[in-house]
Amino acid sequence: MDRRDRPRAFSDARRRREGRRLRRGDPELARTVRDTAWGWHVGRKSSRFRSRLPACAGRGAAKGKVVLGEVLGDRPILPSPGQRIAVRQNIRPLNDHADSDDIVRRLPLSFTINGAKVPTMAVELASRALGAAPEFDERGRLTLAGYRVPGRVPNTMTLNFEGGADDIPTFSFADLRACAVKNDKEYFRRWFDGKVVIFGTVLDIEDRRMTSKRFATGIEGARSPRCTAESVPVTARSRTSTIAGVYIHATAVNNLITRNGVIEPGPLPRLLIAALIAALAAAAAWLFRPVIAFAAWTGMIVLGVAGATVAFNHALALPIVEPFLASLTALAATIGYRFVIADKDRRLLQKSFALYLAPHVINRMLSSSKLPELGGETRNVTVFFSDIEGFSLIAEKMSPDGLMELMNEYLSAMTDVIERHGGYVDKYIGDSIVAVFGAPADDPDHAANAARAALDCCTQLAELNASSAVFRDCKLAQRIGINSGEALVGNFGSRRRFNYSVMSDAVNLASRLEGANKFYGTTVIASETTVALAGQAFAWRELDAIRVKGRTQALKIYQLLALSAGLTPSQQTVIAHYADGLVHWRAREFARAAECFGRSADIDRPASLFAARARELAQNPPGDDWDPIRTLQEK
Repeated sequence: MDRRDRPRAFSDARRRREGRRLRRGDPELARTVRDTAWGWHVGRKSSRFRSRLPACAGRGAAKGKVVLGEVLGDRPILPSPGQRIAVRQNIRPLNDHADSDDIVRRLPLSFTINGAKVPTMAVELASRALGAAPEFDERGRLTLAGYRVPGRVPNTMTLNFEGGADDIPTFSFADLRACAVKNDKEYFRRWFDGKVVIFGTVLDIEDRRMTSKRFATGIEGARSPRCTAESVPVTARSRTSTIAGVYIHATAVNNLITRNGVIEPGPLPRLLIAALIAALAAAAAWLFRPVIAFAAWTGMIVLGVAGATVAFNHALALPIVEPFLASLTALAATIGYRFVIADKDRRLLQKSFALYLAPHVINRMLSSSKLPELGGETRNVTVFFSDIEGFSLIAEKMSPDGLMELMNEYLSAMTDVIERHGGYVDKYIGDSIVAVFGAPADDPDHAANAARAALDCCTQLAELNASSAVFRDCKLAQRIGINSGEALVGNFGSRRRFNYSVMSDAVNLASRLEGANKFYGTTVIASETTVALAGQAFAWRELDAIRVKGRTQALKIYQLLALSAGLTPSQQTVIAHYADGLVHWRAREFARAAECFGRSADIDRPASLFAARARELAQNPPGDDWDPIRTLQEK
């Protein structure tokens, strides 16, 4: 229905004793007033008002254009006897319906007075405006002009405060009196012809009610276009959480005429909505960790409130409290059930195997609900092998307790570094550490992560030597070998006892590379396969081409010096001199090779080693069958 058909409310916000009468005498103006339905919200009025109201109300009531209001109850507010006589039976109840929190969300549709069902003021005004009599069934449900009025509480309608006070054009009696004095017929025709008009007060001190739109109540006052330029300006009030009672009845008339009363789902739909939200919360608590489940529940509640707000703006009041409480209860109950019963065995397994199996293996075992079994799979991995230099002499000098304390701190620190970079410690062999990158969890950067772990292990050991009390009397040095390649990873052992491990030639080669550090005086040596996979982020130096014990195929080995960004100028110079010497060495130019290696022999152990070998061969040249590839016999 067009906004022009909505009810109008008169307000006396400026002066309660302002004159309230329209001048008569103009036939056209009288017709405009005659064709308007008037609802008068009657309370305590001045004696001058009582003296004029009965005659005016009587004439309007005779034509069905005037309805007076009354408040029923223990302390009723009634029109004066003269007014009641004047309007005869045109008096309807003005009582509203407040919930337990004293918020007006609904309005009664009818009351039983002297055994007869009497419609309320809003129903009466709407029915007269629509020209249709209200029809009530045995449950108090109202049908008006074919519109079945929704309402969850019997004999009430839920109000749709779409615009609140903003939705009701409001006029001041002072302005209307000025219009009447001016004989401005067009103003009255434009604003009141064929409309429902409700007389009431808009004051800050009485008849104020909180409604379902209390958080977005508009500014009240006479905001409609003024009749005359000489009208006294109306000062707009600030926003408050309450509205004048007259707007509640005007809203009800609007809802009935425009058929947009709020629809509230019944008990069964509310139960189903709450059950659905609770089921989603329980599912989140069952599938995810408590923190993630709580975050998911919070997001679901936020979305639910947003959806309910959008629905409410379209006259559908979805439940919020019931789904919130039901889902919170389901979330807490499911988390409690998992903690006390369902996850008890899971936590026991995790705790039991945590010291023996990789966390990824444990999670895979628990998620598949299958115990570990023999077997494995082929993966491309990087194997990390470390050892302590001169460990036999260290063990010989230390007591068993001191050695155990030293090794526990060393192994703990190195293990933390390896796992921080995504590695899995396969086993400890005395002072040695065997670790795998790329299994059991897939890691496309396994070579680079192994290289970073090696550099950080060296840094961590230097800090332990400098600051740890356990290392005060025994400084440790370590050697690390890194190799990449295909390996079989899985559970190996007997049918009754097995370990998750890695097995292949790549593991053996990593062990040989760790041992090669003894010959070259280096700390970290990697194979050419690892260097190619690790990329340009690291500073590598090609050391030599070697054959290790147990292999016939030669391979190039590289020393890991630092990250490329952290390479110092002196290190760059050493690498350049060494590379020149290695070229001359392989070309049998031993004198020139000795010269190149000798430039940094004082500060670089591999250069010193090659300088001595080059000088020896320069003095005693080898035969034509000389092979620049060195064979390492030691492990």
